[in-house]
Amino acid sequence: MNDRAEEVNQLNRVIHEPTRLAILSILASVEEADFLYLMREGGFTQGNLSAHLAKLEEAGYIKIVKTFKGKYPMTICKLTTKGKLEFNGYAKRMIGILQPQKLARKR
Repeated sequence: MNDRAEEVNQLNRVIHEPTRLAILSILASVEEADFLYLMREGGFTQGNLSAHLAKLEEAGYIKIVKTFKGKYPMTICKLTTKGKLEFNGYAKRMIGILQPQKLARKR
């Protein structure tokens, strides 16, 4: 197996899943986001978003706070310190994997 394939195999699978990657990307760009904002920005269904938020919370990458705005329930999500570190590490690893390699000259 070549080095790049091995690097891809070692990626954080919790983050690498496309929906969770999108959620973390959104949360990395804001201080916090409510459920409806995430649903709208990511184009997720309610059930799909709920399931992926639960996985991210279970991993310790996000914190979910359920509150009310007037009489309406609100679910607020934000990245934890662990989530920020893991997301940044994932991003750096992906950049390294995707950078073109210099081709060795054959003689």
